[in-house]
Formats: sequence, C-alpha cells, structure tokens
Amino acid sequence: MLIHNVKGHYHFLTGIDPYSCGVVADEGYEIVHITLTQPIPWRKGFMHIDTYLQAQGLKRTALCAIQLRCPVPFTMDGFIAFNRQYCKVLQEWDLYHDNLNPLARTNVAPLTHPPQESMLYGFSYVRPCDKEMQPTFIIAGAGELLDGVLNPEGIVHRGEIDEETMREKAAYVMGVMEERLLGLGGTWAMVNRVNIYTVHQFNGLIENIVLPKLGIAKQHGIHWYQARPPIVDIEYEMDMRGVAHELYIDLL
Repeated sequence: MLIHNVKGHYHFLTGIDPYSCGVVADEGYEIVHITLTQPIPWRKGFMHIDTYLQAQGLKRTALCAIQLRCPVPFTMDGFIAFNRQYCKVLQEWDLYHDNLNPLARTNVAPLTHPPQESMLYGFSYVRPCDKEMQPTFIIAGAGELLDGVLNPEGIVHRGEIDEETMREKAAYVMGVMEERLLGLGGTWAMVNRVNIYTVHQFNGLIENIVLPKLGIAKQHGIHWYQARPPIVDIEYEMDMRGVAHELYIDLL
C-alpha cells in the first residue's frame, strides 16, 4: 500500500517495522541520495545527518532512506534485536507515520574490509525542486525472503547455493524489485541505479535473470557489491533508485 507521509513530502510503500519497501517524492520535491566517503558508526551517523539537514534548511522529517553496513550477517534473532535499537532512534526523531516506519533501508555485510560495527554508509532525503522534475524514488533492499517476513523458514531454498538455486533466488528478488517499482508508480525508464549484493558468481545469472527485466535502465549498468545480505542464509539482495542528484560527502 502506498501511503502519503505529509510531513516528509513523500509517499512510502508499507513494509515491516525496520523499513518500508520504498519511497517516492511528492510533486515539487525530489529525493537526493548521499553516499559517505567515509562510513561512520550508525548512531553517530544520525547525529551528523541531523546537522547536515539543518544546514540545508530541512527538518529531520526530510530523511527518507538509510544505507547501513554491518560486520557480518546477523542471525534472525540478532537482526531483530538490532532493528529494535534502530527503530527506537527513528521513533525518537518522530519519523514514524501512524505507527508505521516510512524509511526505506539497505543493510549488507561487505565481504572485504568489513566494518567492526554497524556503520552508516549513506542516506537519502527530500528537498523542494522544480515541479517539472521526473518523480524520484528509492527502492529498499530485498533478499530472497518470502514477503519480507522475518522468519528463517521463509528463505527461498534456504541453505542451498548451487547454480540453479541461485537463479531462482535472483528471479524472486527481481520480481520483488519490479513489484516495488510499479507500486511506487515508477517505470524501468526512471531507474538509473541498480545494485546487487552477493558473494556468489554464476554464469548467466545477470544476463538471463536481471538484464532482460531492466529494459532501457540497462544503459546505466549494474553495480555489484561483494557483500552478503544482513541475515544468515540469505544469499542475494538488490536495491534500486531513480534520482537526479547523488552526492559523495564526508560528514566528519
């Protein structure tokens, strides 16, 4: 369901408590994506986000998406415990909308140079723009977890990583990406960033599963991160966005 977050000037697709499935800016507003040149501990990161938004003349409610990096994948119980801490910060910031978390999120574990603790890697916020601008959006990260429900039994082919199984996992996630894209009112022509997070490489997975779906969006290429999804036994994750402005900054 697409819900209007009036105070944030964006709509969001309902997800689960730790994150929404995606966000799209209202008319007259745009989503700007920020990648940090140097990730910082996530709690400290929120303090720096607050300072940054104030400097832009924006309120905390402009924050609409978060990107995190964790040391290793969590157990399911560990992931749920981390989310309680994370969601508490969002609630303290008064970002919830009618008891729903509107912020999109991606949280993955890098294979090389992993952090020592969970880090803020990037964030997105909403600001006023020219009304003629094409809608901008962020699609939250999703792995092969049925309906996004935090239950180990819902992992597609849990514990299996052979080539055919990985194709099925990728196909499932690709379907989730398309469903969220359409749910936000977007089209593939509006997508200009596609990210894949997995440590597995199989011939034909990208060519046969991902590229055929992208349409014209394939002209922007695909960004592959050697990273694991945030939960043990989930092997493949994606997220996407369509924005006009991306910045690389140092918040420290």
